[in-house]
Amino acid sequence: MIDFLYKIAAFAVTLGVLVVIHELGHYAVARLLGVKVLRFSVGFGRIVWARRVGRDATEWALSAIPLGGYVKMVDEREGHVDEVDLPRAFNRQGVATRIAIVAAGPVANLLLAVLLFAATFIVGVPGQRPVLADPPPRTPAAEAGLQRGDVVRAVDGKTVGSWQELRWQLIHAQGADAVTLAVARDGERGDAVERRLPIAALQGADWEQNPMSALGLKQDLGPPLVDQALPGKPAERGGVRAGDRILAIDGTPVRSPADVAALTNARPGEPLHFRVERGTSTFDAQLTPEPTVDAAGRRVGVVGLRLRVDPAVVDALGVTVRYGVVDALVQGAQKTFELSTFTVKMLGRILIGEASVRNISGPITMADFAGQSAQAGALVFVSYLALISISLGVLNLLPVPLLDGGHLLYYLAELIKGSPVSDRAFEVGQRIGMAVLAMLMVLALVNDVSRLF
Repeated sequence: MIDFLYKIAAFAVTLGVLVVIHELGHYAVARLLGVKVLRFSVGFGRIVWARRVGRDATEWALSAIPLGGYVKMVDEREGHVDEVDLPRAFNRQGVATRIAIVAAGPVANLLLAVLLFAATFIVGVPGQRPVLADPPPRTPAAEAGLQRGDVVRAVDGKTVGSWQELRWQLIHAQGADAVTLAVARDGERGDAVERRLPIAALQGADWEQNPMSALGLKQDLGPPLVDQALPGKPAERGGVRAGDRILAIDGTPVRSPADVAALTNARPGEPLHFRVERGTSTFDAQLTPEPTVDAAGRRVGVVGLRLRVDPAVVDALGVTVRYGVVDALVQGAQKTFELSTFTVKMLGRILIGEASVRNISGPITMADFAGQSAQAGALVFVSYLALISISLGVLNLLPVPLLDGGHLLYYLAELIKGSPVSDRAFEVGQRIGMAVLAMLMVLALVNDVSRLF
């Protein structure tokens, strides 16, 4: 129950901050350009609290349905306007003024993302150095000639300072035939060599699940430590116990807990020879993974080990990516631009069927991620806020009636034809927009519920 309330609170903060910033963008530019604002509301529906402020007695309100907000300006299309206010009516402004006011909301969300990302870069973003383990045979990484100990310095000329940045640059490059990795072969101080990593063979599901594994890129985390050998399971029966290190399985060196899981999952019911280190000695243990069915319905093998990474290795790989104020703002702007274009590309891939509609999430998933990010710390939560702010900004710029982008589409048509769109065209567009948004909301909720169960 406490966890549930924590997620709801984190989601409320996320939604509240992003909605207020979005509407403040509309409000600030409207006031700057001389348009009178009647109401600034966080939420829709019945007003539950309000207060009038300023020379124009603008009503600042909280409304009953907290999924959004709005700025109500003086507009002859929405009711009677006093003669004194006619010059300040929104509908009487030039097209450029109306475009600026409408675009200001999404732009405010994107600018917020720049500032939030910049703040994280100033504080310092923790991560792990992009040091590679030996790639599995017949993977793109093996084909590229990558090997254990390689340190990736750049992807297609863009510097990467951590494993997380490497992953992002590769995801951002999807759709290309290959990327060029600059790799330090003899440790980080060695001269960089270039390796061509083919990525075209990856399918949509690979990108959505674990693209690094599909490419054969693995972190070199050293031999994993046994945290616990579960009672009655093959590992305990075979003599493995807490504190042991797993060096190899059937002669294949293992350099992370994921390596052990991959090898045992792939061999249910088949004997495997584990090379185990205990103190200063080593021994072999023959373990037969028990067949079981995982969450995806696949038959896999498990030996009953809980593994962890050696803390000394974690410390050695740890890195903090940090910039000065100016460079942090540049990096924040670059990351916001990259994530914005990636969002647009992903939407396009969903529309043409190259990506699954399951990528569309609704409020339940957002609340879950908001809670998880808040629990992970302030830095993670700020990054999550920036990511959702970008999504809100980009989605509001889509040319769908009812959204800001739909209004911008009307104004573009007005610029081209020299007069506003007809009331009939506006009405039809609003109905289409309402239908599209309703379908998206239903799809998002269906995806949310399916993830829960």
